[in-house]
Amino acid sequence: MSVSSSRKITQILGAELDKLVTLPLIGLTLLVTFILNLGLAAAFTSVDLQGAAGTQNILNTGLSSMGYLQAGFIILGILATCSEYTGGQIRTTLTTIPWRGFQLSTKYLALTIITIPAASFTTASGVLYTFIMMKDTAVVIEIDEMIKSLAGATGYLTLTTLLSAAIGALLRRTTPALVVLLGYYFIVSPLSKDFLHNTKYFFPDTAGYYMYMPPSSDEINVLTPMEGTGISLLWTLIFITAAIIFYRKRDA
Repeated sequence: MSVSSSRKITQILGAELDKLVTLPLIGLTLLVTFILNLGLAAAFTSVDLQGAAGTQNILNTGLSSMGYLQAGFIILGILATCSEYTGGQIRTTLTTIPWRGFQLSTKYLALTIITIPAASFTTASGVLYTFIMMKDTAVVIEIDEMIKSLAGATGYLTLTTLLSAAIGALLRRTTPALVVLLGYYFIVSPLSKDFLHNTKYFFPDTAGYYMYMPPSSDEINVLTPMEGTGISLLWTLIFITAAIIFYRKRDA
């Protein structure tokens, strides 16, 4: 008796989730990222408490670690798609699930299911630590504003993870993917912002910044959270589409 389409989807999604959950490096990456984020949150909070007079902004301090935190989720995305090529497991996967485009799309869905709670918990813990330490000197933050910023931070880290996974699928090797992505996010992008001017807002990391961090009063021509989300989402969909196309055409 043939299995229904919905049953197949559930089984394939379950298999992809199982592969990600049981991969030791995935759990280790998330754990190390969480611990480092708390350490960075503590460091930024301590600096702000010691160095500045007057009231502080909890969100600005609690989310200051995002620039470094994204590295852990970049690694997460790369590991999710490149790990199967390391030991040749990709051949077993394609033998079991011959529908390549569908299989890769399901992997991205499984990665999203894992990333959203991990990103939400990690970012919220940093902001919570900052709130506990700065509650007597901090500017009062509306709960709606905090929820929007945390949702934006979670969305940005999720899109960054998926974009990294797509590039990992295109390159199929962990080290080249790490060099390309970490090189862009931590070297190329920061150095190029001084001469790109308004063009910089159309790149995924800069646009993603405005998904969670409200602009300062002296900034002009900045993006709204929705515009930042749209640009980041567009970049992610472009690379995912390219990854699926090449995945279907290339040999394992």
